Amino acid sequence: MSLYAELLPIALKAVDKARDLILGGTPGAVRFKGDRDMVSELDHAVEDAVRTLLSRVTPDIGFLGEEQGTTGPDSDLRWVFDPIDGTANLLHGIPLCAVSLALVAGKRPVLGVIDLPFLDSRYAAVAGEGAKCDGHPICVSGVDSLADAAVSIGDYAVGHGSAEKNKLRLAVTGLLAGRAQRVRMFGSAAIDLAWLAHGHTDAVIILSNRPWDVAAGVIIAQEAGAIVVDQDGTPHTPDSGATIATSPGIAKEVLHLLREAAAESNEP
Repeated sequence: MSLYAELLPIALKAVDKARDLILGGTPGAVRFKGDRDMVSELDHAVEDAVRTLLSRVTPDIGFLGEEQGTTGPDSDLRWVFDPIDGTANLLHGIPLCAVSLALVAGKRPVLGVIDLPFLDSRYAAVAGEGAKCDGHPICVSGVDSLADAAVSIGDYAVGHGSAEKNKLRLAVTGLLAGRAQRVRMFGSAAIDLAWLAHGHTDAVIILSNRPWDVAAGVIIAQEAGAIVVDQDGTPHTPDSGATIATSPGIAKEVLHLLREAAAESNEP
């Protein structure tokens, strides 16, 4: 058993803790981190609990959380955690939100767990050992045409510079509307990538790359057979500007569409 596989039960225990807090709590007070970007008391409570647990059980592994940043040792291994991916959904009573925990070695996610508390499902993967949902192996779809594909897209940008950033996002949406079978926006990058891994969707276009949002989903999608790249088709890393994940059969079509959208929106 690999070191990463040995750490999976610890990751599952940490996500159990997060799930219980979410299902047993309420959002509490809400404040704005920026324009239309909210964080709740529950986000902080979940992150605090998981950070405390993991720092006690794995003191030699660093920790990066969305809400409170980095703590612990500056080591090659780091837990990367989003306590509630989809806070806006949660605040609106929409059950599409997720707990997302990854273990990153250097610049590569090597373990990921995504739990969907209100949908009662959990995804997990360890590098080299495949991806599972609720303990059962999963794989990406075999779709080979964008016309037959359901494609999920990340949220539109908000805050400073959002109008400029959304030019590309809107161009992508417009092209997909004319070519894909269906376009979906779930409001959670973790769900986007987990459902791609499970074959529920066929491609994911997220034109951002925040580690707590995507690290767990990237390893789960890769272990399920997805191709995960940056917007220009180069391998995905923490330094990538976007997170593009697809079933192998439509990867070229999706990347071609992105190039068209970039030209249409005057992106470099």
